[in-house]
Amino acid sequence: MTDSTKLPKLSKGGAPHQTTEDGYKTLTTKNGTPVSDNQNHLKAGSRGPMLTEDFAFREKMFHFDHERIPERVVHARGYGMKGYFELTDDLSDVTDAKILTETGKKTEAFMRISTVAGNKGSPDLARDVRGFAVKIYTDEGNWDIVGNNIPVFFIQDAIKFPDLIHAAKPEPDRGFPQAQTAHDNFWDFISLSPETMHMVMWIMSDRTIPRSLRFMEGFGVHTFRLLKGGKSKFVKFHWKPKYGMQSVAWNEAVKINGADPDYHRRDIFNSINDGAYPEWELGVQIFDQDFADNFEFDVLDPTKLIPEEDIPVRIIGRLVMNKNVDNFFAETEQVAFCTANVPPGIGFSNDPLLQGRNFSYLDTQLKRLGGPNFQHIPVNRPRCPMHNFQQDGHMAMENPKGRANYEPNSWGTEDGGPRENPKSGYKFFEQSTDGTAQKIRPESFADHYSQARQFYISQTKVEQTHIQDALCFELSKVKKAAIRELMVSHLRNIEDSLAKAVAKGLGMSLPKAAKAAVKTNMDIKKSDALSMHKNPPESFASRTLGIMVAEGSDAKRINALKSQMKKMKANVAIIAPTVGGVELSDGTHLDADEQVGGGPSVLYDAIAVIASDKGGNTLADMPPAKDFVSDAHAHKKFIAYDAGAKALFKAAGLSGMMDAGYTEVDTKASVNDFSDNLSALRFWARAK
Repeated sequence: MTDSTKLPKLSKGGAPHQTTEDGYKTLTTKNGTPVSDNQNHLKAGSRGPMLTEDFAFREKMFHFDHERIPERVVHARGYGMKGYFELTDDLSDVTDAKILTETGKKTEAFMRISTVAGNKGSPDLARDVRGFAVKIYTDEGNWDIVGNNIPVFFIQDAIKFPDLIHAAKPEPDRGFPQAQTAHDNFWDFISLSPETMHMVMWIMSDRTIPRSLRFMEGFGVHTFRLLKGGKSKFVKFHWKPKYGMQSVAWNEAVKINGADPDYHRRDIFNSINDGAYPEWELGVQIFDQDFADNFEFDVLDPTKLIPEEDIPVRIIGRLVMNKNVDNFFAETEQVAFCTANVPPGIGFSNDPLLQGRNFSYLDTQLKRLGGPNFQHIPVNRPRCPMHNFQQDGHMAMENPKGRANYEPNSWGTEDGGPRENPKSGYKFFEQSTDGTAQKIRPESFADHYSQARQFYISQTKVEQTHIQDALCFELSKVKKAAIRELMVSHLRNIEDSLAKAVAKGLGMSLPKAAKAAVKTNMDIKKSDALSMHKNPPESFASRTLGIMVAEGSDAKRINALKSQMKKMKANVAIIAPTVGGVELSDGTHLDADEQVGGGPSVLYDAIAVIASDKGGNTLADMPPAKDFVSDAHAHKKFIAYDAGAKALFKAAGLSGMMDAGYTEVDTKASVNDFSDNLSALRFWARAK
């Protein structure tokens, strides 16, 4: 498609129809025929019936009627971005993959992050796992790292995936609930599947309600292989966010979904446009067969992780997303990922979930994208040369050139087509596969509670409380008491205090512990790397301070806050009684980004209220302004204010509740004091 800002260069003496008299490009059919009237279809007389010879109308409606493709069964609501991957640490000692051996080289990449359970129209802040898929267009073919923002999964074998997703999706007799797991079917499946318990701890944590897609970790989930010269090392892939991790409170998530259901999408779009590019470091945990044999858990079990304290994550590269997509449908909707897309030098383990995904991901594209030629779509097309004998099929953009469409053949290098290359072609890891064919789960997969316990005890008290509250909320939506009881019985095998808190929150008696195939290791060590609060961001950079103002607000204080946020590479949003803005104390006009009723404090990472005495009284009479400060207080955000704001605090019932998380900004030093607090993101010491 031609750049819309440039007119096509006319050939000498030709195509006068390509532009209108006032300089616009001429509208044409897809066949290139100029269109004279795009407002009315052809009729027999001004009030007569339609004439079928109007090919422009027929083509327009034909395309419109067919412009939707099936949405993804899972990960339907996603957001894409473009950028590059740069290797910073050479792994040539353990892999032949060029992408992991050529430091300093920048390779084109595409990234799609998504929720799992909801449809395309569901809100961004559903409590859900986030798909974390990266396509790197290497010189040896596309490499798809298709993971999640959680390093483990619900199930151990791919054959259970349809059951898991059916249980999580809307109940089929009523078509709801949408984009949430707080219903009987989901928890019925979970309570009957003890292997899910580790993942349950993660999804009930704040990890599943991220503040931004930029503030999430990503994981390859499975154990893969690094291959070199016929030798193998195991590897797990990690993505570490440059700006650190951050989530929202559940109450915030609910309100954000109402105020801005596209919150995550808007955040990514604006961040890239503003030059605050989302960035992650690629890390690896590399280990050998000896470690795998002696590790407490089976490295092929996708419901288990390797604590970073056991094998530190080695940072080897960075992923910078510096461009928004040009067209959402063409790229974000049509991008196709597959776990089996790996370059030479990267291989697979026998993880039964990974093996199933390698089959399923390719198969699903036939339904979504219409045929076997989905790699011809630009977003999926490798950037390296492609040579094969595959031909025809639905929507083939090109076919192999030359006489031969088969191999072996007798034709020469010009017409005979490509041949296999034993030297540089992909080589699978050679391993013994002797064994009795059987449908069975290995005994080494049987411990379903120990790592669930490890995750829970590794959290701070605040994070543990959030997990308890999340379980109480979700299970309170379950109508069948037996499901709630069975679920709490599993929690007793993880941590008794957790089970007691949830039972109390549900108003039920504490049941006996569920029967466990393997007894929980109650002495399992904590892993601080599993806690978000123990790994806070280094700064407030790329976050947003929401400043509420009114007529006559102090210009110096506002400018001091804006200047400080600029130094911190943070953003400022101005919230005023009307979107037209206000006149400040020095007579200058300040434009507003949001009106009070449209910019609730849940949209911002910290807030300030700078109001004159008169302006403070005006805000005190506005219910949304009272919600603005009372919500910020309840969500434990840092709050800056001046004397004029006290009337609003009083009206909101906060006068006697102002704590060390509040800072009166009346001097430059106090502005600095306020900004120094912000990297902590929340004032967790605030009472409930």
